[in-house]
Amino acid sequence: MRVDTFSYHLDESLIASEPSSARDGARLLSALGDSPADRHIVELPALLPEGALVLVNDTRVVPARLLGHKRGSGGRAEIFLVRRDDEAHDDKDGERWLALGRASKALKPGAFVDVGPIAAEVLDKRDDGTLVVRLSVLDGDRTGGASLRDALEAHGHMPLPPYIRRPDVASDRTRYQTVFAKHDGAVAAPTAGLHLTEALLGAMTARGMEIAPVTLHVGLGTFQPVTVADLDDHPMHTERYAIPESTARAIEGARAARRPIVAIGTTVVRAVESAAAEGPLRAGTGETRLLIQPGYAFRVVDVLLTNFHLPQSTLLALVCAFGGQQRVLDLYAHATAGRYRFFSYGDAMLIDRRAR
Repeated sequence: MRVDTFSYHLDESLIASEPSSARDGARLLSALGDSPADRHIVELPALLPEGALVLVNDTRVVPARLLGHKRGSGGRAEIFLVRRDDEAHDDKDGERWLALGRASKALKPGAFVDVGPIAAEVLDKRDDGTLVVRLSVLDGDRTGGASLRDALEAHGHMPLPPYIRRPDVASDRTRYQTVFAKHDGAVAAPTAGLHLTEALLGAMTARGMEIAPVTLHVGLGTFQPVTVADLDDHPMHTERYAIPESTARAIEGARAARRPIVAIGTTVVRAVESAAAEGPLRAGTGETRLLIQPGYAFRVVDVLLTNFHLPQSTLLALVCAFGGQQRVLDLYAHATAGRYRFFSYGDAMLIDRRAR
């Protein structure tokens, strides 16, 4: 597929730099059926089919931006955590992470960046420029006995997407995190899930819906621009996922009973479709580099709640594969004409799957 076929014109004024005043206050473009309707997120439980299985991503965003100073010179430096280094053996002196680094002079193995009580030691620099860093908490009175997680929460910054051109603020700690966030590991939010509240989840349950979690740790690669002409040539990023046994059983039961399965976000789609890529969906953990584009045969998901995505992106290609390419682009034209808000803190679309 040519990348330029996933294009649309977007006025930059439609990019949301702040969340809606209330978590469930965003607009919702409902595209269930043939005629789109302008709705609101608070109406979502009434729009979803009764008895549906609703899958959510319970990953938790790590405060992944560490702004500190190089030990010795005192120069400013930034460590951006990308993901835990799963290939590393247990490190009693701290945690190993893959990261990006920025400083006035390139960070090399042996360098230390101090961020409050956190010491980030550069252990290695890979051929692609990625750093391997060891994070540890300094001894002494500065720590107050804090764990590394506590120190990250206190001194790390929320990794807002690059198109949100402002520093993170205290409210981003809650608004750039879902209410069901549980497992640390994401460096970007599963944005469709940001709209849901405990009240909305309760209203879904009251209508006979079942809520089940999956985990996909959203990586920085979700913002990686597509720089090739043919999407097949795009080097797809890797993300880790986990499907609990209870969720695998719930999906099997919904399929057997012909109950629709709703994915809250493209990250859920990637997780469950990856787990079902070689046959029946199985519980367990894995890594995925799944690229979904028109022509893909979906195995699990019937309905998708998703925010509006960047032009010429793999996420827009996924939504086009799910809902039909021209149909989705027409819906995006409707959304831009109606001045919907776009991207991570923007509005959402509810769409059903169409045959290839």
